[in-house]
Amino acid sequence: MQKILIQNADAIITCDKNDRLLKGCDIRIEDNRIAAIGQNLPAEGAEIIDGRGRFVYPGLVNTHHHLLQAFSRNIPAIQSSELFDWLLYLYNVWCNVNPDYIYYSSMVAMGEFVKFGGTTMFDHHFAFPRSSKKEIIDREFDAAAELGVRFHAGRSSFTRGKSKGGLPPEELIETTEETLVDSERLIDKYHDPREFSMRQVAVAPCSPFSVDTDVMVESVKLARRRGVRLHTHLAETMDEERYCLEVYGRRPLDWAEDCGFIGSDVWYAHGIHFTDEEVARLAKTKTGVSHNPVSNMKLSSGVCKVPLMLELGVPVGLAVDGCGSNDASNLLNEIRIAYLLHRLNSGNKAPTGYGILKLATCGSAELLGRSDIGSLEVGKAADLFMINVDLLDCVGAVMDPMSFLGTVGYTRPVELTMVNGKVVWKDGRLQGIDEDKIKVAARAEVKKVYDKIEG
Repeated sequence: MQKILIQNADAIITCDKNDRLLKGCDIRIEDNRIAAIGQNLPAEGAEIIDGRGRFVYPGLVNTHHHLLQAFSRNIPAIQSSELFDWLLYLYNVWCNVNPDYIYYSSMVAMGEFVKFGGTTMFDHHFAFPRSSKKEIIDREFDAAAELGVRFHAGRSSFTRGKSKGGLPPEELIETTEETLVDSERLIDKYHDPREFSMRQVAVAPCSPFSVDTDVMVESVKLARRRGVRLHTHLAETMDEERYCLEVYGRRPLDWAEDCGFIGSDVWYAHGIHFTDEEVARLAKTKTGVSHNPVSNMKLSSGVCKVPLMLELGVPVGLAVDGCGSNDASNLLNEIRIAYLLHRLNSGNKAPTGYGILKLATCGSAELLGRSDIGSLEVGKAADLFMINVDLLDCVGAVMDPMSFLGTVGYTRPVELTMVNGKVVWKDGRLQGIDEDKIKVAARAEVKKVYDKIEG
């Protein structure tokens, strides 16, 4: 049995139901779970990690990402674009996705995620070019396993292309049958519903303007037959709302509900433009929302009604969205930005810094249907990160460890990240891969893509 003891931590921020803050305490980890939390725990047979001058937090849980976008960041031509124009440009990049592309883009994005305290990631992958093999999400699972990331894959799809009034090009269009067959293949191969599972699968048709009603309805049937969760983009922009009214004759949420795509096994990405009545409907049905503050700001999409959602009891988690609409895979940074955004927009009705931290931990875990992660408690998975606050720039800033990440922020990589009892980031290095080797290969893959586009 592997034993690790984090000893004498200045603060352990548990994010449990009692919101316990523990000072001068230890965390004892045995194999992949937390065995004990308390003062002066026995250290016999355990590897010791010194927690003095450190804050320990639950690992961050990202509820919406697009790993393929690590190779479509900081593009001058679309810096001022909003969602639809931004997508129309980037489809040209994503037509080049293949298993090698996604493996290296996943390594880039997941590697950054881990360095900033991330332990569990959900990815929403939609690009399956006709010219590529289907085994694309398989390579995301490969990358996650090498890095030690707890990974949830959303098998997304485009079924409505330009010829049918959608946005995506025909090269990226699949039939409903193709998406369902591959979704079931991935569930059979990767979905593990057991406690402490490192890999799960969700069925996740992309968005109202890139799929049709048929794939939404059939996805609901498949997911509920197989006991997996459902995810899609919804209510992200006013353009989407106008599209739904024109094409379906319904507002986005009404259309999704008509498809059966609502309920406690469903969460939507963005959810910005819900009416107050629709937010109440989400609360009643326990349908979740993944909040993506940086992406929403960068694409000028709007401000999600997070304070109202929390007041009414809508399950809410935090996310970075794709690198291309964020230019980072840093959920730690998202915490402070979310805190400041809602302070600006909602004043004293906004969540506290600690409230936002809980969205990124136990709130996000709830969206993914996980009760074994998201807080530091005996019996839960040993997913955590530790930051060094024994620094000159932290003097006078550590009075409230629970709100620190929101109110002050932590802008450097964390000191240590642990997933499932295994240290995956420490001493400035990812522990499971050769970063330099991956970096060279990833740069070559990026060059290959853009040489093709520019040529």
